[in-house]
Amino acid sequence: MLLRKNDAMVVNSENKIELMAPAGNFESLQAALDNGADSVYFGVEQLNMRARASINFTLDDLQEISDRCRAKNVRTYLTLNTIIYDHDLSIVKTLIKKAKEAEITAVIAMDQAVIAIARQEGMEVHISTQINVTNIETLKFYAMFADTIVLSRELSLRQVKKITSQIEKEQIKGPAGRLVEIEIFGHGALCMAVSGKCYMSLHSYNSSANRGACKQNCRKKYTVIDQESGFEMEIDNEYIMSPKDLCTIDILDQVADAGIKVLKIEGRGRAPEYVAKVIRCYRDAIDSITAGTYDKEKVIGWMLELEKVYNRGFWNGYYLGQKLGEWSNGSGSHATQKKVYIGKGVHYFPKAGIGEFKLEAYDLKVGDSILITGPTTGAQELDIKDMYVNDEKGDSASRGDSITLPLDFRIRPSDKLYKIVPAEKPVEGV
Repeated sequence: MLLRKNDAMVVNSENKIELMAPAGNFESLQAALDNGADSVYFGVEQLNMRARASINFTLDDLQEISDRCRAKNVRTYLTLNTIIYDHDLSIVKTLIKKAKEAEITAVIAMDQAVIAIARQEGMEVHISTQINVTNIETLKFYAMFADTIVLSRELSLRQVKKITSQIEKEQIKGPAGRLVEIEIFGHGALCMAVSGKCYMSLHSYNSSANRGACKQNCRKKYTVIDQESGFEMEIDNEYIMSPKDLCTIDILDQVADAGIKVLKIEGRGRAPEYVAKVIRCYRDAIDSITAGTYDKEKVIGWMLELEKVYNRGFWNGYYLGQKLGEWSNGSGSHATQKKVYIGKGVHYFPKAGIGEFKLEAYDLKVGDSILITGPTTGAQELDIKDMYVNDEKGDSASRGDSITLPLDFRIRPSDKLYKIVPAEKPVEGV
């Protein structure tokens, strides 16, 4: 139920939107946990849509993933949403069995064999956007097997709301006996393909996007040529197949009003600082809607933060009724910041709350922003207020120096230290 109070939107706590974070590795997983994710989704081995874009977890990682998330009451979703061939079935059965043993919450699937195997094992199933559910009758069909359904990315919020209203009106329930929950994508990369189903990479490189091996040739520059005359056709943008990234933080009140239950953040191939920043912003935004404090001023602040990490520019996707994508004006990131590797963790002194690092490149000084990442540390960003250089208090350090910083979190020798700088600014101390 949605209420209006002083022109701000208030959402009953029981209807609070679940924030789902991507996890391509343990660094990103920890970043999601530290920044307020309600659930995480991840791939294991090669049978997922980011098989090539991320490091991916192994079967042996399942229990640790489950344990870390359970400790924070965070749900876990295993993605098995690729095209499945006969020779994959034994692997699928093993993965689902191991996921069940590790108490993974659910399986995200698009192939009917995966759905059937998961149900046979007694696992909860979520329907992937790859199935392209666009109407209530299709939803009713999949409700026989699944408790959560990701709608087609091409639907408008009006169409989404019509579906969620019908679920409520007709009391459409999944196998768990509760009303089917609707999940939509809230932020991250979009492609020109309908709900991710694309054959361009397969055609060009014999590398199937639908098997998690997209070469992203659509993100490159293209020139359109009239084959009869040989003349180049005038186009507004060379990147005519590369949409800007989806961003809904500025329309999140309308998203909430559409009745969705789960907001999915794309990005299993992204760095942990991306996961940390995006999840933190959307966590704040969802909480603001719940509290009735969501407003334009906050939106501006969140947008400035989101622009700091990987993005191709932002648009609202098809949610407000657009039929055609908004195209990016470049092939890479438009992020306003970048990270530069400068050193690694050495030791943490828990009683003093001090972390020691070895600088391996560039300079560092008081006032600089740094990022510390690691499989257990996640992604921790902070500004240097004071530091010791080679055991003496100092304002700056250079390559080869040992530095110590006050930290309220533990670091490990495997952690990496980065300097955060403006994207166009050269790094000092080269």
